Amino acid sequence: MSSAVEGVADAADAAGMLRTFQFSQDPNQREKSRLLSMMQRQRRKDRLPTRYNLKVMSAKFHGFLAAALGAALVATPSAQAPKAPAPAAPRPAGPTTAPATPSTGQPNPTFRVRVDLVTNDIVVRDEKGNFVPDLGPEDIQVYEDGTLQTLSSMTVVTGGRVYNPMSAPVAAAPEGIILPQKRTVNDVSGRIFLFFVDDQHLQFGNTSRVRELFKKISKELVHDGDLFGIVSSGPSSIAVDMTYDKRQIDEAVNKMTGNELKPTEIINSSSGPGGPSEIRYRAHVAFSTMAEGLKNLEQVHNRRKALVWVSDGYDFAPFKEARYGTMDSNSPFEQNQGATARRQAGTNSDTGQAPDPNTDPDVIQQRQSEEFADADLSRELYEITQAANRANTTIYTIDPRGLVGPLPDLDENVDPQQWSEFVRKSQDSLRTLAEETNGIAVVNTNDYTKALRKIDADTSDYYVIGYYSTNPDILKRRRAVDIRLKRPGLTVSFRKEYVIRPQRLETAAPLPPAVSSAPKIPTTKQ
Repeated sequence: MSSAVEGVADAADAAGMLRTFQFSQDPNQREKSRLLSMMQRQRRKDRLPTRYNLKVMSAKFHGFLAAALGAALVATPSAQAPKAPAPAAPRPAGPTTAPATPSTGQPNPTFRVRVDLVTNDIVVRDEKGNFVPDLGPEDIQVYEDGTLQTLSSMTVVTGGRVYNPMSAPVAAAPEGIILPQKRTVNDVSGRIFLFFVDDQHLQFGNTSRVRELFKKISKELVHDGDLFGIVSSGPSSIAVDMTYDKRQIDEAVNKMTGNELKPTEIINSSSGPGGPSEIRYRAHVAFSTMAEGLKNLEQVHNRRKALVWVSDGYDFAPFKEARYGTMDSNSPFEQNQGATARRQAGTNSDTGQAPDPNTDPDVIQQRQSEEFADADLSRELYEITQAANRANTTIYTIDPRGLVGPLPDLDENVDPQQWSEFVRKSQDSLRTLAEETNGIAVVNTNDYTKALRKIDADTSDYYVIGYYSTNPDILKRRRAVDIRLKRPGLTVSFRKEYVIRPQRLETAAPLPPAVSSAPKIPTTKQ
């Protein structure tokens, strides 16, 4: 070890001598430098054994001095031939790593893979309509786009009690002193209800019916342990965050007031692209409010979630002929006053004959702009139902108008045929929201107690199954679900499809969260 240190010292002295030779050409000066170097080398030999641990020094400083010597030899011209490089140390056995490539200034692409648990609420009943609570994982088959899936989780809820058929069996009690088992905290026993009061689509004259409906909801539907929230879309200004306190329902009932446009107001309102502008605006407010609420519900797992939607329904282009003014001029029913005035202004003074309104350029243009109004409404309803399916939430719609007759109110002088078409389309929109999410549409009935009890039974006894999708087409967003039972004589209701939310690239700093009227959902354990 001493010879190794001496070799390093000699190399350092040689580098010093080369530098001295470069900057001084005096022979006497060179001789003095040589003698001085020899004295320093001898002094170092005398000191090293007593002041340093040669093993530690050789290990720590060998690399540093070798690097310094190499830098000195590169910086100083030398007449000696360069030495052959030392052989490379043998590589350890194992996987090799490719040499680093020079950076091109562009970030390397990052690939992220996320696997989500797909859950579905199913209700199984026998031939008499009774719930069947004793099914096991082997009795249920789940297919996604025709591919059989493997169940990863399964819970059954009956009468407010939660059971897990896939849990491990309880171990046998050991001999000796038996200590009481630790009680697990159950945070999935209750249901979650979100009540939406769409007062922008509730008639003012039906305010008392809406309030009576929610009093029945508090009595027949909401029970102890149920978490619920209430939100409105209009001037009622109701925003009750998720709570277990049923007194919040009584306080919200006193605020509920209908603010829907009357048929005569719709007929005489201004029309924009796609139909009356006010109708579209109010519908968009309702849909955006519920989209935010469903996004919050998506954060809760393994609990029965229901959205109770109270509204008169939606129609983007109602009372078309009355708004266009194309009805018979002698008709006793309401027509657009502006269209009637234009027609009277164009009446021929000699013959007294009014022009045909169907040839009016304004009428033709308005008809063309409203040609796809029904398709636009279907698209927006589809987006809401898909958001509900992603959140594993069932929508139950209730029409507080009850059993609607063929004629409107006495103070609304509307053509009965157009009124019937308006009622049909608005009720169909409520049916679409419910049926596409495996819910129930309460329309054309005055027996709300029976309907609420049916909703209560539908949300009290159910299975929650979950699986990790093995769909071979990973790029497919819309996926069909089919659930089959091996036990004969049973019927099952479930959610038929779901749509994967598209992932957006984060290219900028996130914006601050917007203020929302949707109830806040407390975090629960998954």
